[in-house]
Amino acid sequence: MKLSQLKQFFKAKSYGHLFVIFLVFAITGSLTVVVSDYIVLIFGVSKETFGVLYYYLLRIILIFPVYQILLIIIGTIFGEFRYFWEFEKKFIRRLGFKVK
Repeated sequence: MKLSQLKQFFKAKSYGHLFVIFLVFAITGSLTVVVSDYIVLIFGVSKETFGVLYYYLLRIILIFPVYQILLIIIGTIFGEFRYFWEFEKKFIRRLGFKVK
Protein backbone atom coordinates (compact mmCIF):
# COMPACT_ATOMS: atom_id res chain seq x y z
CA MET A 1 0.00 0.00 0.00
CA LYS A 2 1.36 3.41 -0.95
CA LEU A 3 1.90 6.13 1.61
CA SER A 4 -0.77 8.29 -0.03
CA GLN A 5 -3.26 5.42 0.27
CA LEU A 6 -2.39 5.01 3.96
CA LYS A 7 -2.92 8.72 4.48
CA GLN A 8 -6.35 8.44 2.89
CA PHE A 9 -7.24 5.22 4.74
CA PHE A 10 -6.41 6.69 8.15
CA LYS A 11 -7.94 10.05 7.20
CA ALA A 12 -4.72 11.82 8.12
CA LYS A 13 -4.49 15.53 7.43
CA SER A 14 -0.84 15.31 6.38
CA TYR A 15 2.09 12.90 6.31
CA GLY A 16 3.19 14.32 9.67
CA HIS A 17 -0.23 13.54 11.07
CA LEU A 18 0.02 10.02 9.66
CA PHE A 19 3.38 9.62 11.42
CA VAL A 20 1.82 10.70 14.73
CA ILE A 21 -1.05 8.23 14.24
CA PHE A 22 1.39 5.37 13.60
CA LEU A 23 3.53 6.45 16.55
CA VAL A 24 0.52 6.43 18.88
CA PHE A 25 -0.48 2.94 17.70
CA ALA A 26 3.10 1.67 18.14
CA ILE A 27 3.55 3.09 21.63
CA THR A 28 0.11 1.91 22.71
CA GLY A 29 0.70 -1.65 21.51
CA SER A 30 4.04 -1.95 23.28
CA LEU A 31 2.81 -0.29 26.46
CA THR A 32 -0.25 -2.54 26.56
CA VAL A 33 1.91 -5.64 26.85
CA VAL A 34 3.93 -4.10 29.68
CA VAL A 35 0.90 -2.77 31.60
CA SER A 36 -1.09 -5.99 31.25
CA ASP A 37 1.93 -7.92 32.56
CA TYR A 38 1.97 -5.74 35.68
CA ILE A 39 -1.77 -6.10 36.16
CA VAL A 40 -1.47 -9.89 35.99
CA LEU A 41 1.36 -9.76 38.54
CA ILE A 42 -0.64 -7.51 40.89
CA PHE A 43 -3.48 -10.05 40.94
CA GLY A 44 -1.05 -12.90 41.48
CA VAL A 45 -1.92 -14.72 38.29
CA SER A 46 0.80 -16.99 36.94
CA LYS A 47 1.14 -19.97 34.65
CA GLU A 48 1.74 -22.18 37.67
CA THR A 49 -1.40 -21.13 39.56
CA PHE A 50 -3.85 -20.96 36.65
CA GLY A 51 -2.24 -23.21 34.08
CA VAL A 52 -0.83 -22.13 30.76
CA LEU A 53 -4.14 -22.12 28.87
CA TYR A 54 -6.06 -19.99 31.40
CA TYR A 55 -3.09 -17.70 31.97
CA TYR A 56 -2.83 -16.78 28.30
CA LEU A 57 -6.59 -16.62 27.88
CA LEU A 58 -6.76 -14.16 30.77
CA ARG A 59 -3.88 -12.13 29.30
CA ILE A 60 -5.64 -11.88 25.93
CA ILE A 61 -8.93 -10.86 27.56
CA LEU A 62 -7.09 -8.30 29.69
CA ILE A 63 -5.14 -6.83 26.78
CA PHE A 64 -8.30 -5.76 24.93
CA PRO A 65 -9.65 -3.17 27.44
CA VAL A 66 -6.15 -2.07 28.48
CA TYR A 67 -5.32 -1.29 24.84
CA GLN A 68 -8.51 0.72 24.36
CA ILE A 69 -7.86 2.83 27.45
CA LEU A 70 -4.18 3.37 26.65
CA LEU A 71 -4.99 4.34 23.06
CA ILE A 72 -7.08 7.24 24.32
CA ILE A 73 -4.45 8.25 26.90
CA ILE A 74 -1.48 8.10 24.52
CA GLY A 75 -3.50 9.75 21.76
CA THR A 76 -4.37 12.58 24.15
CA ILE A 77 -0.71 13.02 25.13
CA PHE A 78 0.10 13.47 21.44
CA GLY A 79 -2.76 15.97 21.01
CA GLU A 80 -4.97 13.60 19.03
CA PHE A 81 -7.77 12.88 21.51
CA ARG A 82 -10.54 13.66 19.03
CA TYR A 83 -9.04 11.44 16.31
CA PHE A 84 -8.61 8.42 18.57
CA TRP A 85 -11.93 8.98 20.35
CA GLU A 86 -13.67 8.77 16.97
CA PHE A 87 -11.56 5.71 16.15
CA GLU A 88 -12.65 4.05 19.42
CA LYS A 89 -16.32 4.86 18.87
CA LYS A 90 -16.17 3.39 15.36
CA PHE A 91 -14.49 0.26 16.71
CA ILE A 92 -17.05 -0.17 19.51
CA ARG A 93 -19.91 0.26 17.03
CA ARG A 94 -18.43 -2.54 14.93
CA LEU A 95 -18.62 -4.77 17.99
CA GLY A 96 -22.36 -4.14 18.07
CA PHE A 97 -22.60 -1.57 20.85
CA LYS A 98 -24.41 1.72 20.47
CA VAL A 99 -22.24 4.78 21.02
CA LYS A 100 -23.22 8.42 20.52
